[in-house]
Amino acid sequence: MDLGLDGKSVIVTGGGSNIGRAIVLAFAGEGAVVTVGDIDMDQADRVAEEANKKGPGSVEVVPTDVTQMDQVERLVGAAIERHNAVDVLVNNVGWDQLMYFVQSTPDFWQRIIQVNYVGVLNCTKVVLDHMIERNRGAIVSISSDASRQGEPREAVYGGMKAAINSFMKTIAKENGRFGVRCNTVCPGVTIPETDEEIGSSSMWVNKDQMFTEEQMVKVAKNLPLKKIGRPQDVANAVLFLASDAAAGHVTGQVLSVSGGYTMVG
Repeated sequence: MDLGLDGKSVIVTGGGSNIGRAIVLAFAGEGAVVTVGDIDMDQADRVAEEANKKGPGSVEVVPTDVTQMDQVERLVGAAIERHNAVDVLVNNVGWDQLMYFVQSTPDFWQRIIQVNYVGVLNCTKVVLDHMIERNRGAIVSISSDASRQGEPREAVYGGMKAAINSFMKTIAKENGRFGVRCNTVCPGVTIPETDEEIGSSSMWVNKDQMFTEEQMVKVAKNLPLKKIGRPQDVANAVLFLASDAAAGHVTGQVLSVSGGYTMVG
């Protein structure tokens, strides 16, 4: 099926590592023109170089801290200046460190809130103004299955991801009349294929602090599909939701891509 993404202008935040990298490569493979916003320029530039070699689309990188509104405005402005529009926004930036809530500190909470939630608010606000004016657009935010089922060592992170789910549903209801679709993808445990896919700012930079090999085996055994997710699994769902041809009548939805970890319905 032709997803109709050829030539579409797409912004992907945090496009340098793991899931974000897979999303960028997938859009480029469909012929989209992608603007990546990332704080890790070295890693993002490597992804852009790879994408520009493999796919018919083009990828450019703009240094962006999504917690800073002026930098988000610069990112969106760059995409509009280069490609005359923003058709799709993918709010992918996310960060966490696994620890029990009693071990965490207020400074840690604030970083989780800023990176995982305020960044989504900033990007969505700036892009929505543009999409409403054009009377069309698609926004896909990356949440987590930790938002749908309480997960030990992810209390604040899971809370912020749950906030994203609710926020995106509300934005979908408010802006459907302007032709703007808003959906959310909730990955489960999703691990990079290789170390080269992990940037210096990634939460996976110290993989053993996230999950040991033994824990990974246990996670897989407990999933209905008996396997750990890979970045491409999430990218496939994002492309579907971004596509007007495939998902033109889909909005306000929260889609788990987790091997069946959570089943809500």
